[in-house]
Amino acid sequence: MKRFRRHGQESQRERIKQELYGFNKTVEHGFPHQPSALGFSPSLQLLAIGTRSGAIKLYGGPGVEFMGLHDENAAVTQVHFLPHQVELVTLLDDNSLHMWTLRAHHGVSELLEIGRFTLTGPPGAPPSVTRVTAVLAHSSGDLLLLGTEGGHVFVVKVPGFRELEERNISLEKVTNGVPEEYGGRRSLEHVESLQENPVNPLQVLIGYGRGLMVIWDLDSQSAVKHIPATQQLESVWWMEDGGHVLSSHSDGSYCRWKVAGDDPQSEQEKSEVPYGEDPQKVNTTPPFLFLSGGMPRASYGDRHCISVIHSKTHVALDFTSRIIDFFVIRDGPDHTGDPSALVVLVEEELVVIDLQTEGWPVIQTPYLVPLHCSAITCSHHVSAIPLKLWERVLSAGALQNTHYSKKPWPMTGGQNLAPDPPQRDLLLTGHEDGTVRFWDASGVCLYPMYKLSTAGVFLTDSDPNDNLNQGTEGEWPPFRKVGCFDPYSDDPRLGIQKIHLCKYSGYLTVAGTAGQILVLELNDEAAEQTVEATVADLLQGQEGFRWKGHTRLEVREEPVTFPPGFQPFALVQCQPPAVVTALTLHSEWKLVTFGTSHGFGLYDYQQKNNVLVRCTLNPSDQLAMEGPLSRVKSIKKSLRQSFRRIRRSRVSLRKHHVNNAAKLQQANARLEAELAEMELAPVQRKIEPRSPDDSFTGLVRTLYFADTFLSDSSHNTPSLWAGTNGGSVFAYQLRLPPVERRGEDPVTAHPAKEIQLMHRAPVVGILVLDGHGSPLPEPLEVAHDLARSPDMQGSHSLLVISEEQFKVFTLPKVSAKMKLKLTAIDGSRVRRVGVAWFGSTRTDDYGESGLTVLTNQGDLHVVSLPGVKLQVQYPCIRREDVSGIASCVFTKHGQGFYLISPSEFERFSLSARCVVEPRSLVEVSSQTPSTTLPRAPPDGASVERRYTHILLFGTITFSCFTEQLTFLENGTSALAGGKVLSN
Repeated sequence: MKRFRRHGQESQRERIKQELYGFNKTVEHGFPHQPSALGFSPSLQLLAIGTRSGAIKLYGGPGVEFMGLHDENAAVTQVHFLPHQVELVTLLDDNSLHMWTLRAHHGVSELLEIGRFTLTGPPGAPPSVTRVTAVLAHSSGDLLLLGTEGGHVFVVKVPGFRELEERNISLEKVTNGVPEEYGGRRSLEHVESLQENPVNPLQVLIGYGRGLMVIWDLDSQSAVKHIPATQQLESVWWMEDGGHVLSSHSDGSYCRWKVAGDDPQSEQEKSEVPYGEDPQKVNTTPPFLFLSGGMPRASYGDRHCISVIHSKTHVALDFTSRIIDFFVIRDGPDHTGDPSALVVLVEEELVVIDLQTEGWPVIQTPYLVPLHCSAITCSHHVSAIPLKLWERVLSAGALQNTHYSKKPWPMTGGQNLAPDPPQRDLLLTGHEDGTVRFWDASGVCLYPMYKLSTAGVFLTDSDPNDNLNQGTEGEWPPFRKVGCFDPYSDDPRLGIQKIHLCKYSGYLTVAGTAGQILVLELNDEAAEQTVEATVADLLQGQEGFRWKGHTRLEVREEPVTFPPGFQPFALVQCQPPAVVTALTLHSEWKLVTFGTSHGFGLYDYQQKNNVLVRCTLNPSDQLAMEGPLSRVKSIKKSLRQSFRRIRRSRVSLRKHHVNNAAKLQQANARLEAELAEMELAPVQRKIEPRSPDDSFTGLVRTLYFADTFLSDSSHNTPSLWAGTNGGSVFAYQLRLPPVERRGEDPVTAHPAKEIQLMHRAPVVGILVLDGHGSPLPEPLEVAHDLARSPDMQGSHSLLVISEEQFKVFTLPKVSAKMKLKLTAIDGSRVRRVGVAWFGSTRTDDYGESGLTVLTNQGDLHVVSLPGVKLQVQYPCIRREDVSGIASCVFTKHGQGFYLISPSEFERFSLSARCVVEPRSLVEVSSQTPSTTLPRAPPDGASVERRYTHILLFGTITFSCFTEQLTFLENGTSALAGGKVLSN
């Protein structure tokens, strides 16, 4: 009977787990890493970006996002939407073409790959014959023209990728009518560009690398006009009147050619050389002319420019990274009206220029924001922001954005069907240049709200009056700096390492690379004030230590004007000025605690003085005196220490077995057997104790405030807890004066407890559980009626989280109660830990608290509280991705973020209820031709699809390849190659 009852309890627990937990990678925030191709669909109003890693990402209106990944590990070199359809074609640098579609499934669209194709030439032909260099998606919607390195143009019917051999444009056909000076197969070179006549879709322009351009009639299969350019061709643009063609060339010129009329030879009407070098791309959308590149290499070879010419206005937009591609968005329902925006994809950001507002200002992007404008150094997430604080941060941010255009975001494709976020969430990122950026992380779009700069507090090499954004009057070329990507830091010591925001009081504390800790308060008005530094000497007179790292930052002595927003009013400077490794704010007690590799301190920011300074250095911690910016980081010393540990273990073995070699061999054999057994039964893994001689044992990993029982079980008092890299935990009892005397009487701290973990594993988290086993609420959370008061009647517990285990102690006696050995289970070590609330998907009335844990293996765990039992485990990050693991930050509701590249966050959820993911629908307009595929027929029935010619016994036979197509009983069609697509 007990066994049945236990089985029923286990089944019920499994059901509860399913209602609480579920792992999903939901959305990628930020700018795609290493973009390589750009596409745009005017009819769908969708933007497509391909990357060097083979990803394809689509964006429409805010919240409308799709992502696909090619199976091939190859860069996307071109992206083309089929006109008026939901299909697009990608070309990879392995010369393969791929067809994608947006297919509706359960009311939302999904991006699916539905076919792939590679041109094959005749036997023995060189690869250049079929190496694709130019792609034209014909306006008919069912033809692709593929220009190649060998000068041929292949015509392929889509979406089935069937080559129309009889319509191919061979080099021989073209050269037959070419003037004598262009004679010879080699002289034409590769196909550089393919353009369709905007007024006659039966005509296409073929631009060859040598300079010749040919207008080809698809109906008569013959050349109707030759454009005899003599310079190397860079780009071609067929003007919308159909009567003129623009071309750009390697000598820095761009030319206009008249192609209307019956004369087989076109005449050059105009040729200009704006700067003297080769423009990479020319585009004219009346009344604008756009030229990419073309800057004189000798003087401006490092500039990345697009020149915009309109009447007598000429501006060279100067971008901060290499230009990938650009296009122009036009007004009107048919997208043939006046130009409204210039969209430029550069290597590190997307920039959109408003062409209808005077001065051509930049339009702020609601997505694809370059998170890495300056390199991200840390991040901090705050859930459920009160409306008042939210509005004040937004207001401060709006004052910083007055230089942006007031026009709405010009890309509006798709419908965002995602529900409204249930709460307002902030993600704060610290950066190398000393800035902290505030992002709206409530929904699918990570939207920039406000930027805080701490550099103004300090003396740096930068001059605040320097303005590189505008060129001087009369300068030629007329440069204008655009974009926000700026990876260069004036002083690496400014880098932000730790952030803590109190959402109830509006207090913020940030700490940096050179031991600086700033305390800031939100102010709606500008203020001029001096920030005085309080020095915290963490060495406390320790002898024998000499700091070899960087110097501290010099604080400005004169008053500084701070704009509305977060303004610093207190500064603590650690000595030595080492990186701040831990930081916690308690706004109710007006205290900040901080730690470095040398010790920790407690600062009263109301009275602006130090309450406590504690040195945690060991005599062996000399490496902690070198600093992260020192160029003498001792790898050799680390290796020496490793070899010493190995020698010590061998000496230990020799002491026990020096007189008995046979026993030593037996011990080695047993050891090997145990190692093999551990792979099969990892629960038996043994945790090796760490040597107290390991470096950085005094480094402070975690700091924690708690109102709990330290001295006896009847009197609770404020306390401070600190955990170090050497497995030590220090507890201090704090005495706070009464509220009415808080500004005069000092806060005092007294040593209360000290714990040394047996295995000396680094302590990465400390948590106090109340009498009900719940984590203590955040400061001011109870005062704002957002949490129930902690239970102070029952016994409190202390949970110490080390890299290797979770250990619960009773309070105030600090005796071991229970533990979970994570390292003993699978050899993992805890890298990140957070506390989260997991709500049930079945009812709003039930939920559980738990620890969210990320290990060095890249696995995510949820550990129950207060029982400290492993609930679920999911693989998340590759264990080789050390920077991704180090960047992870958890939320209070079971989500998390980590960097998958310097410019992108991956968002994930461990909660079955709290999931933020794109839900979008893209439909073709009813006025445009549809390419929706018919439903699959019954099993064995024949069908003729729009893009197929022959279907015999479930096999589609093409001229260049054969693809199996089988209709299944459940109404799906399965393509050979493992792609199962729903109809």
